[in-house]
Amino acid sequence: MILRLLGRTGWRWVDGRLRAAEITRTALAKVFPDHWTFMLGEIALYSFVTLVATGVFLTFFFVPSSAETVYGGSYAPLHGSYVSAAYASAVELSFDVRGGLLFRQAHHWSALIFLGAIAAHACRIFFTGAFRKPREINWLVGVTLLLTSLANGFVGYSLLDDLLSGTGLRIGYSIALSVPVVGSWAAFLLFGGEFPGNLIISRLYGLHVLLLPALIATLIAVHMAILIRQKHTHFPGPGRRDSNVVGSKMWPTYAFRSLALLSGVLAVTFGLGALAQINPVWIWGPFKPANATTPGQPDFYMGWVEGMIRLFPAAEFRVFGYLVPSPFLPAVALPLLMVLVMYAWPWLDRLVTGDRGRHHVDARVRDRPGRTAVGVWAVAQTGLLLFAASDDLIARWLKAPVEDVIAVLRIVVLAGPPVIAAVAYVLARALRAHPGSRLMTLEPRQIGEALGLSRARPTRRRVRESVVGGRPDVPSEDAPQVVDAGGRHAG
Repeated sequence: MILRLLGRTGWRWVDGRLRAAEITRTALAKVFPDHWTFMLGEIALYSFVTLVATGVFLTFFFVPSSAETVYGGSYAPLHGSYVSAAYASAVELSFDVRGGLLFRQAHHWSALIFLGAIAAHACRIFFTGAFRKPREINWLVGVTLLLTSLANGFVGYSLLDDLLSGTGLRIGYSIALSVPVVGSWAAFLLFGGEFPGNLIISRLYGLHVLLLPALIATLIAVHMAILIRQKHTHFPGPGRRDSNVVGSKMWPTYAFRSLALLSGVLAVTFGLGALAQINPVWIWGPFKPANATTPGQPDFYMGWVEGMIRLFPAAEFRVFGYLVPSPFLPAVALPLLMVLVMYAWPWLDRLVTGDRGRHHVDARVRDRPGRTAVGVWAVAQTGLLLFAASDDLIARWLKAPVEDVIAVLRIVVLAGPPVIAAVAYVLARALRAHPGSRLMTLEPRQIGEALGLSRARPTRRRVRESVVGGRPDVPSEDAPQVVDAGGRHAG
């Protein structure tokens, strides 16, 4: 009773000065869509929270130094070995710090979940057209967030100074050197001299724990601020229009659902950290410039770049007298082209479709077969390149020469994505022509109609209540709070 009275008194005191009651009521009345795909962004957010929490713990014990030291920890095979202080502290974290291995592995797993959730969230945005006007700015913020997270993942992975991460860092150094004119200067500036240098670990540490996390947190805040201002999109359905949002209110329904998701993310992350071994640096051994680990693959978010490097033919040429080494095209030029296309996609889509209206209702994937085909092409290309990054493992499993495996993979990577995209285009057209059908219930006749091999039967099409692609009368951010006739909250 006393605590309740003190709480009410304190709240009235705060409200009398900040007028927080009105803001709180508005926030608690905010409506969130119910579809599960809208939770992908929250999984990324909660994974970032887990990354920060576990990262703070690791900073108490990790030593970001390349200085040579004699290992004297609990891992007997390394006793008396000369290793860097960074590598020694990583091994000691795994064997001598109580809970150290759990937190180190949970940190690594949460990084993978974080990047995977961002990629899945970006796919949802792309395939449903949620990047269209007025959400182009948030698309740009999201792409920047993805790239920043990729960079931070690679930087953190390279800190431990083991043989596997050191090999990846050597590849990064070679890629930097391949950039004409400025590459060698940039590499020397970052590494403090020739590879491996003595300053790179401490510089990567500053990037990993200060600069890049602060940038990621800022981008997340901007992303969410724009989302709150513009409100959520939602999928087509009864009562769903460009002027409202149909779903559950923040309090209490969505708040408890989100809290359950946070608990699930933490449970999965720490469960993986406890039960699934990842990046056992004591097995790889300390990094030595004269050594390289094989077979060895990077984490999935960098695997597509590695796949391009492994498959691309060695091609050197000169431009205005400057040598362009072979890593430049697969590791710099092509990824840069992909990034530029991602940034420009909202305007490329508008140029092709001629759609300049404001949209708050998402498109169904089947409604835009061309966009669906492009997205499937990109996903298939990335997946096959990731698969190609394991060409040495594939050669070992098949007991075949790695040269033959590379030759086959080159054909698959070039021919596979267009074929897969063409299949996706035909299926999307067939589904669009038959709104009541699903992918697993499509008939051969309907697919034949999409291919133009048979005539479409005259059918009586139902008029859908939700119209995708029209210009809304009222922008969603100006729409009043309403309650749908079916009893679901909308606003």
